[in-house]
Amino acid sequence: MASESRKEGEMEEKYVIEIEGLEKIYKTGNVRAVDGLNLRIKEGEIYALIGANGSGKTTSINIMTGALYPTNGKIKVLGREMPKERHIVSRYLGVAPQEYSIYTDMTVEQNIKFYADLYGIKNKVFEEKIIYLLKVMRLTEKRKTTVAQLSGGMKRRVSIACSLIHSPKLVFFDEATVGVDPVLRKYFWEYFRSLKEEGVTLVVTSHVMDEAEKADRIGLMRGGKLIDEGTPSELIEKHQVKNIEEVFLKMAEGIELEEK
Repeated sequence: MASESRKEGEMEEKYVIEIEGLEKIYKTGNVRAVDGLNLRIKEGEIYALIGANGSGKTTSINIMTGALYPTNGKIKVLGREMPKERHIVSRYLGVAPQEYSIYTDMTVEQNIKFYADLYGIKNKVFEEKIIYLLKVMRLTEKRKTTVAQLSGGMKRRVSIACSLIHSPKLVFFDEATVGVDPVLRKYFWEYFRSLKEEGVTLVVTSHVMDEAEKADRIGLMRGGKLIDEGTPSELIEKHQVKNIEEVFLKMAEGIELEEK
């Protein structure tokens, strides 16, 4: 009996996101952006949602973070119902959206301080954390620079720093590395891995397929549905291809055949 209990315990997984039958229908144009999505994301993993534009990735993330209300379905984030308990959950979430959520007329430091103040971070703690984040994001020399003067890639880095200033348990990166050069992208993923090792869960969307292969698990979205899911190696083996990019292309070919 004891050995059976241990086996049962070993099989138990803690999920930070649990979604069942999620739908989002926009009345204007009667667009079904998310269509019966079922998804569970484990604590401490890096989960990548990939799919073509319009597949429902960003809408799904906006619902998970409480930025959008679903039309139907159930969603729990960190054990709490969303968006009903968003006020409790939000303090543990970090979000770097696809569209910049930073102020271009403020400096890099002022933007990060703005988010720190929202979470009640004291000045001494803020100073320690901003020094660390600016170093990680390679923005130390840009601390006093107005965001409007930065490149697109640097603005993305500022957005990521803002999302991490309060040490969240669950982070959403929607196309976080768009406009970031390949060398820095590699460096970022090393940092993302270090966050995972600290127990942080990361949910990322990306259209860079070799980047998606760095995730622990991948969910393939099409038409607002999760059509396939697994580790990179599981998906590559299942579809009998060489890499995740070929899995994605195979999925796209399926769309074309359906349209014909």
